[in-house]
Amino acid sequence: MTKEIIENDPYKLAGVDITAGNDLVDKIKNDVATSHNQNVLGNIGGFAGMYELDKDYIEPVMVACTDGVGTKVALAQENNQIEFIGQDLVAMCVNDLIVCGAKPLFFLDYFASSKLEVEEASKIIKNISEACKNSGCALLGGETAEMPGHYVGKNFDLAGFSVGCVEKEKIINGKKIKEGDILIGIESSGPHSNGFSLIRKIIKDSSAKEDELKKIIKLALKPTHLYPNIILRLIEKFSIHGMAHITGGGLTENIPRSLPQDLSAEISLASWELPEIFKWLQERGSISNNDLLRIFNCGIGMVLLVDESISEEIKSDIKDSGFDCYNIGRVVRKENESVVYS
Repeated sequence: MTKEIIENDPYKLAGVDITAGNDLVDKIKNDVATSHNQNVLGNIGGFAGMYELDKDYIEPVMVACTDGVGTKVALAQENNQIEFIGQDLVAMCVNDLIVCGAKPLFFLDYFASSKLEVEEASKIIKNISEACKNSGCALLGGETAEMPGHYVGKNFDLAGFSVGCVEKEKIINGKKIKEGDILIGIESSGPHSNGFSLIRKIIKDSSAKEDELKKIIKLALKPTHLYPNIILRLIEKFSIHGMAHITGGGLTENIPRSLPQDLSAEISLASWELPEIFKWLQERGSISNNDLLRIFNCGIGMVLLVDESISEEIKSDIKDSGFDCYNIGRVVRKENESVVYS
């Protein structure tokens, strides 16, 4: 293709650079391939990804999740700290998927921007690939789109899709949860990828000094913890009655999603220390305790519901994996509320 034709490409004149898309594919091929295992059939560049299930499943049940990073993307862009946004994207999907006991198999991403910046996009997709490897799944494929006029300036957005599998008889559905079970809370890394519209507003409206704001932004942008490896190991060793991934809606709205209708969770707020980022947000944003617990994870990213007799052994195993964890409460007979704080 001659230089004149390239420069007069009507699609490029409309703001879409096909060459940049091809350059990105070439740049990320190796990163994507490093996440593949023997189950992945074919290579990047086809129209669809193919994944062969292991033959040791007797009654395989496929599990699928989708999510995005939300306005955490905007805070990361504003502060030139996009290098871990890919992990946030993967985590928000695979952490949902693991709650029912499913092993993540593969992941696909969708990256849409006003103008495709190859270096920026490749950095994000490299991080997506690393997060997939750290979650035991393959980055099977993805899609990029330039949409000038729809996205403004250098804005971009991310969406992710994960698929996993669980043996039918091993699905964790909460039916084993009973009165007296212990709630074990596994630490979060920070706000994860929830509540960032409010976080950005509080930061914008704050009169705090620059050094203080830089510290808070750094804490806010910590990448979301990836829980699949630790959870998969735990469910192989212990009977886990139920789980809750603490995302949008906080502890107040996510824990009841795992509970039988006749039971509720009694949570002791003194059982763990509220991390600095949430203390700062509560003070600067004048947020009530009830709203804080309904909007943010407040330092607890995943909750396990287990029999009291094995709770200490499970906590020891979690700590050996490098995560802090706490007995944050217990399951009680439901009277009025699904979650009661003390």
